[in-house]
Amino acid sequence: MLSQILYALPFLAQGFAVTLWVSLLVVVLSLIAGVALGVGLVYGPAPVRWAVRIFSDTIRGIPILVLMFFVYYGLPAAGLHLQSFWAAVLALTLFKTAQVVEYVRGAVGSIPKGQSEAAMAIGLTFRQRLTSVIFPQALRRFLPPWINGVTDAVKGSALVSLLGITDLMQAINQVIGRTYEAMPLYILGALIYFAVNYALSYASRRLERRFAFIRD
Repeated sequence: MLSQILYALPFLAQGFAVTLWVSLLVVVLSLIAGVALGVGLVYGPAPVRWAVRIFSDTIRGIPILVLMFFVYYGLPAAGLHLQSFWAAVLALTLFKTAQVVEYVRGAVGSIPKGQSEAAMAIGLTFRQRLTSVIFPQALRRFLPPWINGVTDAVKGSALVSLLGITDLMQAINQVIGRTYEAMPLYILGALIYFAVNYALSYASRRLERRFAFIRD
């Protein structure tokens, strides 16, 4: 079994690098888009709020696998052709963005309106109110669920193998096809995913304690 694992390590390392790259792109892009749309959902005019709400509810109601196949097979029918890698990243980003929108809505919406009204009373602009008053207070409510969502992004990245992308899961399957020994490699893959997600979960718990509210 040790010889099989040593044989598989170079292939798994390459696949793991793809998994991390996909996860990083999805997390960063969804964070940027989700924060912008979340702010629009809370503070935007009615048409913006309705558009963001429809987007969030629709995307969160579609299974990730269905969304991924829709992007990969459906967009070419509309004339937009994407490589399998970018189709997978787009689908995962859309799904994660819809979740981040709700994290932002809950975090920003939980700040008492008096905070914003007081900032407005001293002459702060909307951008200044967000960056200096609202966001610093909302951050402690946003971080724990967001980091938990990052672990979901890492686990969800395993679905990209269904589009032929050689991530960690696909690399494991390829090595199994050569060695015909499945269990040791699946166990090794599970340990790798567990190590990454446990580290993220540990960071989430630390941040939750760091930003916890003082309770009476």
